[in-house]
Amino acid sequence: MAMKTADSAGSSERIFGRVLYILAFCILALLVGIFLTLLTGSGASLKTLGAEFLYGKTWDPVSGELGSLPFLVGTLATSFLALAVAIPFSLAISIFLGEYFREGPVSSFLKSAIDLLAGIPSVIYGFWGLFVLVPLVRSLQMKIGVPPYGVGIFTSSLVLAVMIIPYSAALGREVIQLVPSDLKEGALSMGATRFEVVRRVVLPYARSGIFAGVLLALGRALGETMAVTMVIGNSNFIPTSIFSPANTMASVIANEFAEATDPVYVASLVEIGLVLFVVTAVVNVVGRVIIKKMTVEVST
Repeated sequence: MAMKTADSAGSSERIFGRVLYILAFCILALLVGIFLTLLTGSGASLKTLGAEFLYGKTWDPVSGELGSLPFLVGTLATSFLALAVAIPFSLAISIFLGEYFREGPVSSFLKSAIDLLAGIPSVIYGFWGLFVLVPLVRSLQMKIGVPPYGVGIFTSSLVLAVMIIPYSAALGREVIQLVPSDLKEGALSMGATRFEVVRRVVLPYARSGIFAGVLLALGRALGETMAVTMVIGNSNFIPTSIFSPANTMASVIANEFAEATDPVYVASLVEIGLVLFVVTAVVNVVGRVIIKKMTVEVST
């Protein structure tokens, strides 16, 4: 009887392992399929424009000058500026909920609020940025003596920062709660203050998970479309400052794909999507390597 039970359990484990293997292969096949679809769709642009498409500074479909550099710069500028604004807030929320207020009405309310922020549609963030942030930024620009556009990289970065805070904060809170209590109690017994425990024990132990949350937030920021489109200004020029209007790769596709008729024009928009796909993949691969190194350092 015991042997039959063991054989049944072993058979179930083998079946489960094969199912997981098939699902993992399907995800890989899906990624390859998306890449090949984008590559095929951008064939006309690759043949006509070549490598000049990547470093070209002019985007003028009427004259046939199609360069994606302004959109690449706009995407990276808005995403990393948003990340710089969001990290202090998300880290503070993670420490507050993961270390100081794990339970209670305050903790429950803040967790629900963070989950609600993550579930709000991006178009709502766009409207909020358009009607609330744009006038505030315009007033700031008038005071510091820059052209008062209101819209631009700075405004879109603030909107993106609010949108990505829930992702990094939620994951950071979870990994902070997983820090073994023995380590913290040992540090406290040796005379360390609560702040020193957080700084020298909790954060070093959980830093790989915290960085994973930051990486997730960056991926969210790179691909955001609607909210950024509404407040970035939609200018097809390389931005000269953080207050300049610009465009991202996602926003230019959303704005122009419906009106594109020329085959090269359509293919160039698809190639922008291909570039965005590659940039996101490279960022994730580099981030995974950094996370792995952080994990090894922590474990030793």
